Amino acid sequence: MEKVGKLEEGFVVGIKEKSSFEIKPIAKLEENLTNKQIQLSRWMAKRYFCNVSDCIKLMLRPGSRTKNIEKRIQDKKINTVYLKKDIEEIDFCIETGKIKSEKQKKIINFIKDNEGATIPEIEMFTDCSRAIVNTLIKNGYLEIIEKKVERNPLINKDIKKTSNLKLTEEQNKAYKEVELSIDNNEYKRYLLYGVTGSRENRNIFTINTESYRKTKNSNCISTRNITNATNVR
Repeated sequence: MEKVGKLEEGFVVGIKEKSSFEIKPIAKLEENLTNKQIQLSRWMAKRYFCNVSDCIKLMLRPGSRTKNIEKRIQDKKINTVYLKKDIEEIDFCIETGKIKSEKQKKIINFIKDNEGATIPEIEMFTDCSRAIVNTLIKNGYLEIIEKKVERNPLINKDIKKTSNLKLTEEQNKAYKEVELSIDNNEYKRYLLYGVTGSRENRNIFTINTESYRKTKNSNCISTRNITNATNVR
């Protein structure tokens, strides 16, 4: 009997027909990444000198990264109201007096033009209570259908295109010195002073981008230093 190993989480960003590495079966696919997301994560990894997997994790929904499925945040769902019977049948019930309540008629007429509305929306636009909606559901005229809410944090956001950051005079002086060593293929170590997370990072990204563009080499970066070294990240 084959021993089952510990399940590990990974991201599939491409498929090859053959590989020299040991291939393990995929137990389950839980997240769907689009080709644009994969391309963006690869660009981010090159631009900001980090792992592709770290960039992909930024695109996953909050609360969905833990390996324990039971602790993950579930999709938000709402109850929506639809007509359960044909409009002709409902109109016949109204004409024959089977549906007598004016408020019930008001709700049915509203649902005819607004199928998929929620109960709070029905209450607000018809000025009728939830109890009347429940009565129509109980009598088989309406039905509740659960609907998943697609969350889009960027909806109604004014996304403006950003421009390249400009270096300060002091930053530009440091950049020129490092750029000179890159042009001369001299591998040196430079110390940049500044608070971690401040604008000193602007210099780091500018220098690394220049090094990648000119020499196709990566730079070893720590919080306090940059080492311009070939084939090192």
